[in-house]
Amino acid sequence: MSLRPMGLPPVPEQTVRVARAAFPQGSLAIRVRDRLGEVFTDEPFAEAFGVRGAPGLSPGMLSLVTVLQFAENLTDRQAAAMAIRAIDWKYALGLELTDTGFDHSVLPRFRARLVGNGMERVVFDRLLEYCVDAGLVAAGGKQRTDSTHVVSAVRDLNRLELAGESVRAALEALSVAAPDWLARAVDVPEFAHRYGPRVDSWKLPGSKVKRDQLSQVYGQDALRLCRAVWSPDAPAWLREIGAVDIMRQVLVQTYTVRTSSRGKEVVSKREADEDGVPPGHLRLASPYDTDARWSAKGDDLFWLGYKVHLTESCDNTPPEAEAEAEVRGRPNLITDVTTTLSTVPDVKATAPIQQQLADRGLPPAEHYLDSGYPSAELIETARSRGTVMVTPVLLDRSAQAKSHAGYDKSAFRIDWKARRVRCPQGNTSTGWHPVRQRERDAIVVEFAKTDCQACPVRPECTSARRGNRMLTLYPEHLHTVLAAARAEQKTKTWKDKYALRAGVEGTINQALDITGIRRARYRGLPKVRLQHAFSATAINVVRLDAHWTEHPLDRSRTSNLTRLSYRLTA
Repeated sequence: MSLRPMGLPPVPEQTVRVARAAFPQGSLAIRVRDRLGEVFTDEPFAEAFGVRGAPGLSPGMLSLVTVLQFAENLTDRQAAAMAIRAIDWKYALGLELTDTGFDHSVLPRFRARLVGNGMERVVFDRLLEYCVDAGLVAAGGKQRTDSTHVVSAVRDLNRLELAGESVRAALEALSVAAPDWLARAVDVPEFAHRYGPRVDSWKLPGSKVKRDQLSQVYGQDALRLCRAVWSPDAPAWLREIGAVDIMRQVLVQTYTVRTSSRGKEVVSKREADEDGVPPGHLRLASPYDTDARWSAKGDDLFWLGYKVHLTESCDNTPPEAEAEAEVRGRPNLITDVTTTLSTVPDVKATAPIQQQLADRGLPPAEHYLDSGYPSAELIETARSRGTVMVTPVLLDRSAQAKSHAGYDKSAFRIDWKARRVRCPQGNTSTGWHPVRQRERDAIVVEFAKTDCQACPVRPECTSARRGNRMLTLYPEHLHTVLAAARAEQKTKTWKDKYALRAGVEGTINQALDITGIRRARYRGLPKVRLQHAFSATAINVVRLDAHWTEHPLDRSRTSNLTRLSYRLTA
């Protein structure tokens, strides 16, 4: 398929007349074409298309279709149908009223081409560039970030179902790729009886004994199939089949192979306490989405999938009045969207988010985040780059601090120059040991056992079996940053200022209501990233439309009386 950059075609006169008559007040699609037509050009996609072959549909037009699709939360079939029957969509795409549109299968092929060429964020970045040029968003100012969970587009499988389904997926792939070889390698009728239907389509045995027997059968079948594929007589390319490699990984992660005292080979399921299991960020959860991971948040939320971080611009308006503020001033726009594995903690996403904002020329002067994002190193690094992180840092988590009794770190006086620490009872530390913990520099301070054991308040200071108190400190500059942040976040001024962060939760709710951002449409991290990039673009388009039409977003967010109060005090 080749590309001849043309951009969106001009709107035919008949389409203009009918669209203006049908929509005298305009519509989202019409206003997007009139105001943002320059965003949806073909040139940014040139590298994804060749110069030979039959010309394909304009990628600029397909990207506009995808944005409108997400703005209305449509499936591919529904979006393709809208391009045929919706007058305002025909206006936006520059089509004749008699145009028959395109087949819905064009959209997944277009997305696959974007993902294959690393162009998931092209449209999002293009729209942000337009907003920067229009003065709707700029560097400095305030921005806020929050994350939410994303449920994958695959079924939840327990370990037994995963073991069986991984064998089934490998057999399905081999049946297509090498049917003759598979017929020689395994007993096809027996395997078809066991793995013909999906593993989760029938009820598993009720007793633990029968489930263990079934698990052993799955493990033996997987091992037998792996040995057949990796035998010298098998074609080497069979090992490169994705489903086969996934089966091998599930086999290693789920089973152990031992030789009994009688010399018999025994395949048994791994037990966490005895054999160990892979950590969560490495453990496969589905043979059909190798990037999806199980994760938990608190005691109530447990999901299989991903995590998305949304960052938006914000002014100094109280969260309750933001809908009116977007009409009076600049709209709050999403400036970054980052999708990660569900097992990646928020603190690991902070630096990449801030770097991406800087790369776009949109670093904030103040960055509002919740307590999962900061660390002493990140706060200091951001400040050196001109960004103040307005975020609650985690308090001292020692037993003494948690119980609000005894002596926590704040009760000790630190002499950084002399490299000594004095305890509340006047005793001086005897050890000062710079160490490396969890890839970070730290200092371990130790007090003498003779001093601690004879101390009258020892029960309030330490309960360690070794008999003496030890402290773990950050290096001086980080310790100072952390102490200052902990002191500041206790003040009323800081708490009033931090209230601005709450508005980003409304953005997540809006993304959920409009685009269904908490449920992945596609499988695999690259495609889910593309989904979230288009979701963020659609949200920005909806907000720009509300800004253009001076129509506040989400009128149900506050009461009419409250809105009148804000209007009178503005």
